[in-house]
Amino acid sequence: MALLPLLITLLFIIFCASSPFVRAAQLISVLSYGARPDGKTDSTKAFAAAWSQACASTQPATISVPKGSFSLGQVRFQGPCKNTAILLRIDGTLVAPSDYKVIGSAQNWLIFEHVSGVTLSGGTLDGQGSGLWSCKNSGKDCPSGATTLSLSNSKNIVISGLHSLNSQLFHIVVNGCRNVRIQGVKITASGTSPNTDGIHVQLSSGVTILNSKIGTGDDCVSVGPGTTNLWIENVVCGPGHGISIGSLGRDLKEPGVQNVTVKTVTFIGTQNGLRIKTWGRPSNGFVKNVLFQHAIMTNVQNPIVIDQNYCPDNKNCPGQASGVKISGVTYQDIHGTSATKVAVRFDCSKRSPCTGIRMENVRLTYNNQPAGASCNNADGTASGFIQPSSCL
Repeated sequence: MALLPLLITLLFIIFCASSPFVRAAQLISVLSYGARPDGKTDSTKAFAAAWSQACASTQPATISVPKGSFSLGQVRFQGPCKNTAILLRIDGTLVAPSDYKVIGSAQNWLIFEHVSGVTLSGGTLDGQGSGLWSCKNSGKDCPSGATTLSLSNSKNIVISGLHSLNSQLFHIVVNGCRNVRIQGVKITASGTSPNTDGIHVQLSSGVTILNSKIGTGDDCVSVGPGTTNLWIENVVCGPGHGISIGSLGRDLKEPGVQNVTVKTVTFIGTQNGLRIKTWGRPSNGFVKNVLFQHAIMTNVQNPIVIDQNYCPDNKNCPGQASGVKISGVTYQDIHGTSATKVAVRFDCSKRSPCTGIRMENVRLTYNNQPAGASCNNADGTASGFIQPSSCL
């Protein structure tokens, strides 16, 4: 009888080893397709081939990118795939072409689209954007630039431990996605680099951004139309333009933004802290149910701002009022220093005034004195310690 348990155990082991449901991940190295970590050899086709193998696999797959520098043109990691468990593990650096014109008009450099269950772990993405920034800052006719990492029409995505460096344009864009987790990322670009938003989210739900450090020449995080259930926590921002909902309301018919939480964030020397920005023109868009909680401001020009009169170059909107309806926005435990006298500015729409603005325990100073506040068309309440004095 003692042999029976042993026989059952052996049969179980044999079954598991042969079962299609219990398999080790297939390991695919980009080197096996001809990629070279020398920073010179064009490895674009090798990466595309490795992705094709992983995407076609019916079992979990790991694409391995070893240490070293890999030169890449535009790469599309395209689905749908047979596989919903692909890990792209980067131990080295992916480098964009040094000539910004090669991908400058391509809109995106590395693109994940129509995929599910993909994890991108570690590594550095070097967009080599400084040449394009110089072109733009000189006023010359330049290409618009390429976003470093684009996630489009995908779901169940994880980006972990990534360093995005010197993107030509936006660093990471999440567009039309569900259930995306971005954690432990570092995003770095010059404070004078134009349009280099750190993370941009639009038309997406269930996006979480955690434990990250973002310094760019534009918004650290920007929130576009159609964003719902966004969670941002433990993010350090600077240099940059702060965390911005908007700009919104550029189009007459536009999906709204709702259920946004931004907590435990630090702003260092940024242009803005917590900002909501809408075009001064008709729109059916909205912003509602937003919580800004536990924020530290250090020498921030506009720590708290709602600007509903955004009108770049005074074109297509002078004299008009924003149609974007802003309601249910809470500022809770916000403190630190402002670089300007007016630390709180609510410049809301005449047509659709801000409602349900709540200020709770806000303490902001300017030159060791209480800062000021300014309100236009804003209604709400204040509780706890409030400095500057509430103008709601």
